Amino acid sequence: MTSVTIVTGGGRGIGAATARRLAAAGHDVVVGYRNDQAAAEAVVADVRAAGHRGVAVPADTADPDQVQRLFDAAADLGPLTGLVNNAGITSPIGPFADLRVDDLRRVVDVNLVGYVLCAQQAARRMTRGGAIVNVSSAAATLGSPGEYVHYAAVKAATDTLTVGLAKELAPHGIRVNAVAPGIIRTDIHALSGAPDRPDTAAGRIPLGRAGEPDEVAGAIAFLLGPDASYTTGAVLRIAGGL
Repeated sequence: MTSVTIVTGGGRGIGAATARRLAAAGHDVVVGYRNDQAAAEAVVADVRAAGHRGVAVPADTADPDQVQRLFDAAADLGPLTGLVNNAGITSPIGPFADLRVDDLRRVVDVNLVGYVLCAQQAARRMTRGGAIVNVSSAAATLGSPGEYVHYAAVKAATDTLTVGLAKELAPHGIRVNAVAPGIIRTDIHALSGAPDRPDTAAGRIPLGRAGEPDEVAGAIAFLLGPDASYTTGAVLRIAGGL
C-alpha cells in the first residue's frame, strides 16, 4: 500500500527535513505550509526528485476549515497513512511576567489547537490504520524558565495528547508517538529573537552542540515506519542529553 503522509510546517526546518526523509523512505508527501510557498515548493521538488508524489498546500493549522482542505488535498493522493504534526511557533524569548496575551493565544492555537485539529482529521480518515507523530519539545520537562514557560507548558500538553490518543486510537490500528527535540539548528530561534541560540546554548548541552533537523527527521521516519510497529504512546527525546 502506498504511504501518504502529511507534514505540517513542512517548508522549513524539521518539517522540510522530514518530508525529504520520508520521500526517500517511499512516502508520497503533502507539505503543509503557512506563508513561504517558494520554500514549500522546493521541498516538493525534492520529494518528486526522489520518485514520489508531492504537493504543497497552504494551511493555517489553527483554522479548522484550512485543516480540512489540507486533508482533502492529501485524499487526492490516496488513503492517508501518516501525519507529522510539526507546524509550530514560539514567541519572543523573555520573562514570564512580560508575556503578552496575544502571543500566548497564538502559541496555544498553533502548537496545541492545531495539533488537535490535525490529529482529529487523521483519526477520522485513517480507515486502514496509520501513524501519527507529534513534534513536542524537551522544553516540556525542562520548563524553559526565563525564555518561554508558556511554550513549554503547551509542549507538555502535546505529550499528554500523544499518550491519550495512542490509547484511544490503538484499537483502530493507529499508532501515536512523539519526538521531543532539544535545541535544533532551525530558524525558529531567529523568530523568537535569539538567532544565535543554537551556538550560545551549546555549553549546557551534554553532547556539546545543537542538533540538526535531519537528526530529528530520522527519528520521525522511524516512528512512522514498520520498525516501530509495536511502538505507540512513546515520547522519544532527541535533545543531546538535555
